[in-house]
Amino acid sequence: MSYTTKKHDELRAQIREWAEREIKPIAFMLDQENRFPGEQIKEFGKMGLLGIPFPKEYGGLGGDILGYAIGVEELSRVDGGTGVILSAHVSLGAYPIYAFGNEDQKQKYLVPLAKGEKLGAFGLTEPNAGSDAGGTETTAELRGDHYILNGEKIFITNGGEADVYVIFAVTTPGIGTKGISAFIVEKGWDGFTFGDHYDKMGIRSSATRQLLFNNVKVPKENLLGKEGEGFKIAMSTLDGGRIGIAAQALGIAQGAYEAAVEYAKEREQFDAPIAQLQAIQFKIAEMATKIRAARLLVYSAAELKENHEPYGMESAMAKKYASDICLEVVNDALQVFGGTGYLKGMEVERFYRDAKICTIYEGTNEIQNVVIASHILGKSAKAKPVSAKPKAKTPVTGPRKKVMINEGTAEANVEKLVELLKNDGYDFTVGIDIDTPIINAERVVSAGKGIGEKENMKLVEDLAKAAGAALGSSRPVAEQLKYVPLNRYVGMSGQKFTGNLYIACGVSGAIQHLKGIKDASTIVAINLNGNAPIFKNADYGIVGDVKEILPLLTKALDTGKKKPAPPMVKMKRTVPDEPTPAPRGRYVCLGCGYEYIPELGDEDGEVNPGTAYKDLPEEWVCPECGEEKHNFIPSSEQ
Repeated sequence: MSYTTKKHDELRAQIREWAEREIKPIAFMLDQENRFPGEQIKEFGKMGLLGIPFPKEYGGLGGDILGYAIGVEELSRVDGGTGVILSAHVSLGAYPIYAFGNEDQKQKYLVPLAKGEKLGAFGLTEPNAGSDAGGTETTAELRGDHYILNGEKIFITNGGEADVYVIFAVTTPGIGTKGISAFIVEKGWDGFTFGDHYDKMGIRSSATRQLLFNNVKVPKENLLGKEGEGFKIAMSTLDGGRIGIAAQALGIAQGAYEAAVEYAKEREQFDAPIAQLQAIQFKIAEMATKIRAARLLVYSAAELKENHEPYGMESAMAKKYASDICLEVVNDALQVFGGTGYLKGMEVERFYRDAKICTIYEGTNEIQNVVIASHILGKSAKAKPVSAKPKAKTPVTGPRKKVMINEGTAEANVEKLVELLKNDGYDFTVGIDIDTPIINAERVVSAGKGIGEKENMKLVEDLAKAAGAALGSSRPVAEQLKYVPLNRYVGMSGQKFTGNLYIACGVSGAIQHLKGIKDASTIVAINLNGNAPIFKNADYGIVGDVKEILPLLTKALDTGKKKPAPPMVKMKRTVPDEPTPAPRGRYVCLGCGYEYIPELGDEDGEVNPGTAYKDLPEEWVCPECGEEKHNFIPSSEQ
């Protein structure tokens, strides 16, 4: 059976010709420079190709899901990063607005997205919410005619480059996934900022950034769907997004396969092309077979979605299988190239690095197995009643005091910070050399991008000397800005700080950095953005301009010439108690252990959320086993 039509074949030829002409010649530099192909994507959009599957009345090309999958496949055939730009834009940024938006939202946002005038993105993943989307911590609080959005998202494809973002946030705390809502958020709104473009192993032409929300005002009309429907919208979106990632994996595999075939015909050993060796022939035969099987899975899932038939299981199968065989194909392709394929600059080497991410994002392949099995066998029974009690989220750096010192003037706040540090046992009459290796330092004062221009590094250096500390930095300050040598970089993949006092100046708190300082006894954060993740991971924090705070702190800690610090003694970190409020009004079924939670109600039993147990109808029965109401007892957790 052939899934493609003449229109599909013409579309493939058009996109392949464009990708070969516009992307392939610069793919090496995009990869080396970690650079987003902004001008090329704008041209791609002007051709109407960012709106392939959307109706013409909304600015789209009027094509279908299969045509879109072919587009992702053909772009990925020359560069996996460029392929996922299209995938994230269509499947994640534009599709939820098309599927769940009202007419005003479609006209305002979908039309420019489909026309290629704007780029879209999707913000679900957080440090504590990856495969478990129910762990979302970003909040949206309704105040008058706006929601106030606070929190962060990580690993966001098209982050920083996109103009329109579909963002998921908790609007009703304490009721799990039913309290998550979706919002359309625009780049440029006050309080909406971006972290750095992650320095990834592969798909380096794809912009992947952290999104930061600090009291962002989102108009009520930008609520997508209804309150509480965010989780449903996210899961539906991801079902379709898996077709895009499957197509990306298929394209990467196709590109690597074609390169291997061409090389096998050209490379000679033993007076003949290596294509005549049976070992190579068998590799190529297996590669071709795997790619064909993957293509049929991807195309069939796309056709099911286009025809509005159930496709969740099939899209999971396509994503899992295509990404699994992509790894196998690129591995065999590189083997065909031998040592030559291992060299930087070779297409097959880049394909090798691009391939791995396809098994991770849009739901790991382990999660795809869960999805597939649940479609076949049904959802697994829960071992214990589900509680909507909010889980205590431990910061990346472990439990911290999280004392914010922002009630007085800048001078008073600095004075309070110094008092607290001295009470904790820090002696600022002693110190270490500013160039002490990070791993040996008892104290470090570190600079992040928030310090601004290079001239502000002197403020950080002066503070380090006054605090008797070594100088450190975040990765961007060392690698991109080059304000300090790379051996000053503190982070998970850099130098890990395991000493006592860490003062972060203008550091926002990317997860890689936080994991590099998690063993510090005391963390101090100074940042202008009061919603920066560093504050949730610090013992003491001051919100303010580093250009104002650092000179004041330097003056307060300056004791003149420092005495040599004695050998470091690791200070015990104070672990604060974080009591959690006990849930109230919950009842457990004696028959099966089901827990009735008033905040959730019982949708299937037509019991509205917020209904107390005593107010349940007498004829109400347990939704799990049918036990009568009088056979419930108060939850032991109360």
